Amino acid sequence: MLLKKRIPMRYVLGKIKVELALVITYTILFEIFHHYFINVNVEIPIAIPAIIGTIISLLLAFKSNQAYDRWWEARIVWGAIVNESRTLVRQMITFYKDPDFSVEAINFKEKFAKRQIAWCYSLGQSLRNDDAIKPIEKLLTENELHFVKNHKHIPNALLVLHAKDLYKALKDKKITTYQQVEIDNTLTRLCDAMGKCERIKNTVFPTTYSIYIRFTLCLFIILLPFGLISLLSWFAVPLITTIASAFFLIEKMAIHLQDPFENKPTDTPVTAIANTIEQNLIQMVNEYRNEFENHDIIVDNKELITVKTKEYFIL
Repeated sequence: MLLKKRIPMRYVLGKIKVELALVITYTILFEIFHHYFINVNVEIPIAIPAIIGTIISLLLAFKSNQAYDRWWEARIVWGAIVNESRTLVRQMITFYKDPDFSVEAINFKEKFAKRQIAWCYSLGQSLRNDDAIKPIEKLLTENELHFVKNHKHIPNALLVLHAKDLYKALKDKKITTYQQVEIDNTLTRLCDAMGKCERIKNTVFPTTYSIYIRFTLCLFIILLPFGLISLLSWFAVPLITTIASAFFLIEKMAIHLQDPFENKPTDTPVTAIANTIEQNLIQMVNEYRNEFENHDIIVDNKELITVKTKEYFIL
């Protein structure tokens, strides 16, 4: 992801340095041959490269819009992951029965939250084709780590562990069937979000479209000096270079945006989003732990539990 609002021009032009070098070389050679070696008039109407430039503008506009749609969809999906992660932990904290404020229940909820954090990190790493195990080793127990290492798809394995704990909680009567269905729906939405990210990553932008644009752009640059011979002479070199730079930069921007999970500066900031999720979920669990570590419990016929100034009804 981009960490600075002001991007150095050196970085921007560095993405098209090869194309710029070729354009500058071509235009300088063209002017040299035209002024010193060719006595035949090879001028063409400027309208010809102008028409081709208009076509390129339409093609680049379409490609840029489609690429941005892919990038924006990826960002929407990860925004949903943030919301669903918070919802999942909130549901587990509030639904899971804990009438005796047991350490076992607190540890269960904390383990569930850490596993969800691990899921977010592992999903981002797997989308970038990086190691999905290393960032989550400290978040999982030894048994959980052993379980996920035996699976090729790490995020999916973590969802399976979620489902197993959910079934165990239902079997132990810590949650009701209705609550189990609600939490499972949240897990399903997380699985859907994972599938959407994989669809975006695995759906390749049509390569023929890029080839057509590059071919038309090269034809435009080749013909442009012929239309500017009588107008600008040597001044055509910087002008053509500037025009070509604008087209090449737009094309390069579209190429970067069309792949939002390739670990580039324009990527969807999956690691930063996962870090935000981690902070939120850890705070939720810590508040729950601190709330009951410093409680003063008064039980009246096991119907009402008063903790300081708050009242909690046993579900």
